[in-house]
Amino acid sequence: MTESSAMKIALIGTRGVPANYGGFETCAEELAIGLVNNGHDVTVYCRPGNAPGDPEEFRGAKLVYRKYIDTKSLGTLSHTAHCLLHAAAQDFDALMIFNAGNGPLCAIPRLRRTPFAMNVDGLEWKRMKWGRAAKLYYQFGEWCSARLATRVVSDSRAIQTYYDRRYSTPSTFIAYGAHVERSDTASILAEYGLEPDDYFFVASRLEPENNADITIRAFEAVKTDKKLVIAGGANWDSPFVADLKKTEDPRVRLLGPVYEDGHIQALHTYCYAYVHGNEVGGTNPALLKALGYGNCVLALDVPFNAEVVADAAILYEKDQAALAGQMQRLVDDPELAAHFAQRAPRRIEEAYQWGAVTRDYEKLLQRIVDGHYAEKPPSD
Repeated sequence: MTESSAMKIALIGTRGVPANYGGFETCAEELAIGLVNNGHDVTVYCRPGNAPGDPEEFRGAKLVYRKYIDTKSLGTLSHTAHCLLHAAAQDFDALMIFNAGNGPLCAIPRLRRTPFAMNVDGLEWKRMKWGRAAKLYYQFGEWCSARLATRVVSDSRAIQTYYDRRYSTPSTFIAYGAHVERSDTASILAEYGLEPDDYFFVASRLEPENNADITIRAFEAVKTDKKLVIAGGANWDSPFVADLKKTEDPRVRLLGPVYEDGHIQALHTYCYAYVHGNEVGGTNPALLKALGYGNCVLALDVPFNAEVVADAAILYEKDQAALAGQMQRLVDDPELAAHFAQRAPRRIEEAYQWGAVTRDYEKLLQRIVDGHYAEKPPSD
């Protein structure tokens, strides 16, 4: 038990726990486990079917299921609406809501005078897959989050600056977390025709702003027998993915989504280097995961990525020639690759441990309950 008094807390806005989808789900899982271990009463709102049998409990946290409209555009919003309406009838001390896209629904806890924090994540409206209407909606969601939340949570300093400047809204910086871990099953690589240190690796949704196209074109110019292995797909019939598959370089392997237990872990652990081309969002879980696995990381030079890696990775400009040059540099200098591989997990230990992240959320929620943010003090 920590110095905080026991609170009754609900986590809302994700698909639920255990985490089977993305970064918000992982955050909810880690946060739920940590808060329960610290003596708090935690409820996580989940989508039906998130876990086999819809269990009522996970690692001490209560799980509540609410229906949703199963479409790309309405899934998150309809589920969060049902969750917030249910939560309004409960006696939670505080809510932790995820995703600025849920911002307009924050009127529900606001009217009920239930204090809540909103983790706004990254700048979803910048994603190329969204049309004009969706982009405007996500910007409206940001505005609502800034105006309605008891306290905004930003998971990167760059996002914190964005909310300060665009909405004159202070926020609390709480980083995302990761684990330092390794796989001991190199034999898994044989299923993909791979060997340790024989490939560059990418694990990412195949969306334009993650720049797999630039990564492939850059690799095509690199003189090496190593391969480029890309794990990931798109959750819709994507012309972008179809174009990626047109590469004629036999060294490029597009694996599609990889779900088998232990496979992503092995692919991370035994790669020669990891390429992170994501340019939209705040602190990216995939980048943290790569560092945690001790990968030598090449990361696109945008503020969010530069903040995360500090001096533990190589940054590259958004240009295929620039990336090709950095890839060739690593191929020609194995000692340089080894240096960054050794530095990577230390970066996680320094700044992105889940235990510290949980303590920061706990402190924030306690301050919300105590009324500390009634007059919106500056960002912290």
